[in-house]
Amino acid sequence: MPPMPWTEIDTVLLDMDGTLLDLHFDNHFWLQHLPQRYAEHHGVSRALAEAELMPLFQQHAGQLNWYCTDFWSRELKLSIRDLKREVADLIALRPDADTFLAALRKAGKRVVLITNAHRDSLSLKLERIELAPYFDRLISSHDYGFPKENQQFWFALQQDFAFEPARSLFIDDSLPILRSARQYGVAHLLAVRQPDSQAAVKDTEEFAAVEDYRALIEGL
Repeated sequence: MPPMPWTEIDTVLLDMDGTLLDLHFDNHFWLQHLPQRYAEHHGVSRALAEAELMPLFQQHAGQLNWYCTDFWSRELKLSIRDLKREVADLIALRPDADTFLAALRKAGKRVVLITNAHRDSLSLKLERIELAPYFDRLISSHDYGFPKENQQFWFALQQDFAFEPARSLFIDDSLPILRSARQYGVAHLLAVRQPDSQAAVKDTEEFAAVEDYRALIEGL
């Protein structure tokens, strides 16, 4: 990860899941907990539950529905909100993310959370981890009707928050989302090397990646 040119950055846009929070909660929920509860609720085997769920997940990946708890609750006839609360103890901050956030505030940067998470999921995580005080704004893509993968999200964000892409840093663990931000003109982009603490490190391809938030603070 090269040193950040902090004098050229006024606004820091930050993803939540996998960037500030450990993605282990979300991966465990969607790949373990939900299939198990779906199998129990519908009286089918775990293997059959996964066989029914995985094509649905693939069909909606990268679209707003994929991130919408209301959509999945209707689709699966289960309360996604309640099921997430069952494993909420897994919600955890990534190491030193709060130190990084505090340093950004002290340095006078504008700091904005931009997440594809539904407001239900955002609220649950903010109950468990005190993130809100670090931010100027907390924005869910559901507020705009477009996920971050879509250029319309960035146009809506620009109208809503009036940031300067050329003087902004965006950190996200999703490569398609980082490419979307790059297409819009966001100048400074970082991926995340290990979004899920229980999984292997990622190949972040053309993007430099955050491995240690303390190192990112240097020169701030």
